[in-house]
Amino acid sequence: MCTQTKAAALMANLPPADIDPSGVFKYVLIRVHSREEGDDSEVDVVRGYGWAEYHADIYDKVSEELEKSGDLDCECIGGGRIKHDPQAKKIHVYGYSMGFGRANHAVSTEKLKARYPDYEVTWDNEGY
Repeated sequence: MCTQTKAAALMANLPPADIDPSGVFKYVLIRVHSREEGDDSEVDVVRGYGWAEYHADIYDKVSEELEKSGDLDCECIGGGRIKHDPQAKKIHVYGYSMGFGRANHAVSTEKLKARYPDYEVTWDNEGY
């Protein structure tokens, strides 16, 4: 019998992407790990918000929320920017984070496509 750990259950319920409904804003790619012994599961999630002055502001807020149960651990694996145009149903991922480096935009776009399946989601490494 296979039993799912509490951490794995929590990760299974995390949205792959959570971003502002429109605009241009910073984003981070966060790898979420289980803290449970014998559980090496992990998941990558995209979080992007216009209120953040720095990429670290997003990471600090999200990681604090995710880690408060004690079952999960987070690490920021890069950042960049997102241009979200809901009228055109387009999302463009680009740039990098001065503090965390460039996120793997290919991974980030896959997470965004899962969340916005009817959107055109593109990326490039240009810009800041």
